[in-house]
Formats: sequence, C-alpha cells, structure tokens
Amino acid sequence: MKSFLAADAFLNRTVVLIGGGSGIGFAVAKMVVSGGGRVVLGGRRVDTLTEAAAKLGTSATWQIVDTANQSTVEALFAQLDSVDAIFTTAATYITGSLRELSLEDAASPFDSKFWGQYRVVKAALPVLTEDASVVLMAGAAGARPAGAASAYVAANAAIEGLARGLAVELAPVRVNAISPGTVDGNLWNRRPQPVRQAAFDHFVDASLIGRLAQEDEIASAVIYLFLNGVTTGSTLYPDGGYSLR
Repeated sequence: MKSFLAADAFLNRTVVLIGGGSGIGFAVAKMVVSGGGRVVLGGRRVDTLTEAAAKLGTSATWQIVDTANQSTVEALFAQLDSVDAIFTTAATYITGSLRELSLEDAASPFDSKFWGQYRVVKAALPVLTEDASVVLMAGAAGARPAGAASAYVAANAAIEGLARGLAVELAPVRVNAISPGTVDGNLWNRRPQPVRQAAFDHFVDASLIGRLAQEDEIASAVIYLFLNGVTTGSTLYPDGGYSLR
C-alpha cells in the first residue's frame, strides 16, 4: 500500500507501539517512520522486536514489555521524556462459550486486552504530551457478536467505552478506539489453515464489501486517529461493514 503520509507528518514525534514488532502494530510503525517519526516498540519476544527494529532503521528502539506486568510497562515509559501517541495490540486470551470456558479463561480477554491497555495508558500519563493521541484496540465483535464468545464480545465493547471515558477524563489528550473485523495478516496466519479458512469465509460472506481487510488498511485508520486533532471519544470500524449486518 502506497503511503499517504507527508514526509514530516510525525517529525519530532515519538510513538509507542506495544505489540509493534509484528502485524498491525508493525504496519503502523512503518507508516510513522515514513512520516519522519520515532517509534518505540514493546513486546515479549526479543527476536521479533530486534528483527522489526532492524527493518525500521535508526528511528526505532525496543524494550521488553508484558502488559500483564505493570512494572515492565512502567519501566518502558520511565525511559521516555515525552510520548505523542500510543497504540497497543499485544494481548493473549482465550475465547469460547459460557458453557465451555472456565471462569479464568473467560476472564482472559478482560485481563489481557482490556486491563493490559488500561495499564499502558496509566503508566504513560506522566509523559504524554498535551496533544497526545491514544488509540485503543477493540474489535468489531463488540458491536456484532460472532459465535459463542460472550466474554470476548463484552471485553471489546468495554474497550470502546473505555475510550469514551478516557477521552473525557484525559482531555485535551485524545483517546479513540479502533474495532477491526477479521484481518488477513499475522494473527490469523499463526492459526491452523482449516480454522483460518473457515473464519475468512464467514467474514467475507458477512461483510458488505465481500473481502478481508489487510493490515496496512487497519494501520491507516490508526494513523488517522493519531493525526486528526478534533477526533476523540470515537470508535472507527474498519470492518468492511461487518458490524452493520
């Protein structure tokens, strides 16, 4: 995808991307760097982070971060003087039905995806610039439940609510959420082919535009939320119309 950014769109700006070593986060990192910005990548895997930073060049640094561990999150922001934008894609959780999942597994989307992002924003507060932009990662399932995964659906809806609440609480810092549908990329490529194909076929059939999103398309929506100075408390749905059917 050809970059739509001006070469100086992120000049002198620092963007923290937790989960930025791969997938959508890495796609965002490439766009920020192409716009003259500096990226700080966070994640749990040294090999993934070092490879991503090498591809991005001197504008990228990295640090081990586990969003389930508040001390590692705080350590990341303690080394930074200021942060202009944050996006967190790192999360590990289990989905399934009310009948099948243990309470511990059912809570995992909240424990990792919701509270993980909450921890990140809380730790970043001392270094956020006045016009900083925080983008939270939710998902289209929060608006249109798919299958038997009620706790996962609720977690995504809660993240959208968190974006609205934080937009009010942290103003003039802007806080928004993004709720993609199924994306053809890194996350699904790690799953068994039959599972992946079944999910892809369902989503293509259920969406309005009849195709999957690519990681760069989701990243472009994140970049919009980073840069648009009057958008806050909103949720974008780059889901091909899935949530409308």
